[in-house]
Amino acid sequence: MYDKNMNIALIIGLFGILLTLIIGYNIIVQYRTKIESAKKQESAKHMVIIDSTEELISNAHHLPYSKELLVCLNQRILDALRAISELEPHDRSYPGRIENMEQQLQQLKTDYTGGDSTNFKVPSNDKQAIVMLKLVKRLRDTLRAEHRKGRVNTQVFVAENARLESIQVRINIENVVKRAKEATQRGQAGTARQLLKKGIDALSSKNDGYSNKARTRLQEMLDELNNKTKKKQDQELQDQLDKNKDDDIDVLFQPKKKW
Repeated sequence: MYDKNMNIALIIGLFGILLTLIIGYNIIVQYRTKIESAKKQESAKHMVIIDSTEELISNAHHLPYSKELLVCLNQRILDALRAISELEPHDRSYPGRIENMEQQLQQLKTDYTGGDSTNFKVPSNDKQAIVMLKLVKRLRDTLRAEHRKGRVNTQVFVAENARLESIQVRINIENVVKRAKEATQRGQAGTARQLLKKGIDALSSKNDGYSNKARTRLQEMLDELNNKTKKKQDQELQDQLDKNKDDDIDVLFQPKKKW
């Protein structure tokens, strides 16, 4: 009887140990799965950063990119690659990519001749202007994010952000000029006048070289449009007066009716 009770107790004990081991194993598996899932999610975020930044760099032919901006974008890609490599040390493709990016970045810092990557191109239509404005916004957001992370010093951030803001203003103003000219050619003086006033208002708080010249240009266009409109109105008024005078003369020289 005693041996039987001991056997039962032993079986229960072993069952308890086995159950504990199973539960512990499941907890470890779940924990590892959770860690791996978190790593994959983090890697995916960095991969999105890489893809979006490479896309920004590929659009350098649309806008003038400075050396500082190109360095910021390439450094962003390099940081993301390093982060992924730490999360996925078993993937041997990243060390090579990191080395290539380091060389590319160093070459950019030492061999870049300075100036912008391309000349500013006036948008040919509203659609192109919108594309360019969205690109500038993304660049400014990216620059701001890198500055918050401490990867871009304040002096570079302030100067580059101001340069991008100036490009943004220029895109808007050049598009306003183009649309105002088109409206004038179509005889839509009211629309052209509204566009020019909107452009002048947008430049009212700006004091840089381009903004001052653009403001003068827009004001001259508006004055010319107003003068043409006034001349047209004066001519129409004179034509109406002449017509009324001719009507009065016709009435005076009409044959008198016999009653």
